[in-house]
Amino acid sequence: MKKLKIALQSNIGIISLIIISITYCLVYYNKKIEVKEEYKIIGIIEKIEKTDNYINLYIKTKKNKYLLKTKENLEYKLGYKVESYGKTTIPQKNTLPNIFNYQNYLKSKKIFQIFYAEKIKIIDKKINIIYLIKNKLYDKMDSNKNTNKYLRTFILGDNSLIEDNILESYSNNGISHLFSLSGMHISIFSSILFFILNKIFKKENIIYLLIIFFLLFYLILTGFLVSLIRAVLMYIFGFINKKYKLNIKTYKQILILFFILLIYNPYYIYNQGFLFSFIISFFLIIFSKKINNKKTYIKKLITTSYISFLVSIPILINNFHSINLLTPLYNLIFVPLISIIIFPLSLLTFIIPQLNPIFELSINVLQSLSLILNKISIFEIKLSHINLIIIVIYYILIILTINKKRNIIYLIILIILIIIHYNISVINFNTRITFLDVGQGDSTLINLPHNQSNILIDTGGIINSNYSITKNKIVPYLKSIGIHKIEYLILTHGDYDHMGESMNLVNNFKVEKVIFNCGPYNDLEKELIKILDKKKIKYYSCIRELNIDKNKLYFLQTKEYDNENDNSNVIYTELNGYKFMFMGDASSITEK
Repeated sequence: MKKLKIALQSNIGIISLIIISITYCLVYYNKKIEVKEEYKIIGIIEKIEKTDNYINLYIKTKKNKYLLKTKENLEYKLGYKVESYGKTTIPQKNTLPNIFNYQNYLKSKKIFQIFYAEKIKIIDKKINIIYLIKNKLYDKMDSNKNTNKYLRTFILGDNSLIEDNILESYSNNGISHLFSLSGMHISIFSSILFFILNKIFKKENIIYLLIIFFLLFYLILTGFLVSLIRAVLMYIFGFINKKYKLNIKTYKQILILFFILLIYNPYYIYNQGFLFSFIISFFLIIFSKKINNKKTYIKKLITTSYISFLVSIPILINNFHSINLLTPLYNLIFVPLISIIIFPLSLLTFIIPQLNPIFELSINVLQSLSLILNKISIFEIKLSHINLIIIVIYYILIILTINKKRNIIYLIILIILIIIHYNISVINFNTRITFLDVGQGDSTLINLPHNQSNILIDTGGIINSNYSITKNKIVPYLKSIGIHKIEYLILTHGDYDHMGESMNLVNNFKVEKVIFNCGPYNDLEKELIKILDKKKIKYYSCIRELNIDKNKLYFLQTKEYDNENDNSNVIYTELNGYKFMFMGDASSITEK
């Protein structure tokens, strides 16, 4: 035991663990994962999600985990064994740089294949005690139709039922971390349990062991959410540290846990919850004295919110490519609202359903407030993707800003860095042409040097689909390369696969001018024009040429044909000695 204490207390042990874990991760990332094509899988349902096009079943077989997609709406329950026939595919990577990588997201859940089921049947409805309890919990929550989505969120960590626009408002306001099961929830749970058990048992060890047993059971029940894994294991580490007098400092405990979990699953590094949970917790531990030195709850809350915001900046930049300067202020409102009122009320409402009207009122206040604050976009700063060196520079300045007595100097330097970062596209000396992958249809971005102008030719659009190319691809990519506005949106013609996303783009990104093709406006173009008029965005049609500084775009097609494709804008330009012709859907008639 003495040797163990010495090893854990020394920094050599931690340094060794860091080296081993980094080496392991590098080897693991470079390792080619063998994916075996399957036509039949049999497994247990671990999670159920309903989307517009599919029902997603997270399946665990004897050897692997799969995301099973099916259109057959059977009476699925957690724990049911299903047999399905279909075909496996590898999850799609991001086809544009810097945006959400679905493949890595699934890898963080140890899922390497998607199984598209053509036929599926339930072959066994016998389920174990864990799934039985979980199904009972879901059934009980679903009986409260108006509040079930938040009962699921705060008790089981499942926010899949919350509307996308509301989740987006939480994210934009910088408060989405409050809806992930983490240290706050474990602290409340353990405090309640300690209070109750202390009335029954006299021995502290028995009380702690019972709490740990409950937390482990809760961890299994919630499906091993990564932020919850950290919180529960930190609680257990704290107990072991106290029980055996190891005297391991808390920051060392969290570092050890961080690298152990990375060894278990290196792809956790792609999980936002993992990064936010560990990085914010680590820095709050490091600067705990600074927080605890504050005499009042409000001052402690302000300091905690300030530190949490600063240390999350690099993660926010590379995941959302923007930060909201009002986030520390918003946390002063939402942290007490959720931790003191809404979360405890969710537990009480689950136990006493008669409290549902009060809980529903508190949820309505929460949602309305978030949606109102989300409209204040003036303090949202869009920042381009950063590499590891810039991340390190950010963290050095952040640590100096928090830690040093004369921190105002470092805060000013940090602000200057953010201002330079915001204007990084101005020092771009190259003309870039990017053909954006929008599936069916086209979208081309022309980015002229020194941010003179950004021209987007077409937006793409998927017919009969609720998937937004704008929100999931175009806008995240524009933000990730430091583009804050589109000076010219050129629409080659009015077909949906070329301009279907134009309304989403205009509503979610700054566009200065829109250029239509020759010929009468169709219904889709008229719908866009209504939005342009409302937003007072200028638009033109059937122009001959466009002069942008020293660059010219020539619109060669000015005749009117009896079909939309042949009326496509045909744009010719010469950039850096290279000649380009953008044809839209013009046919051979127009080409000739």
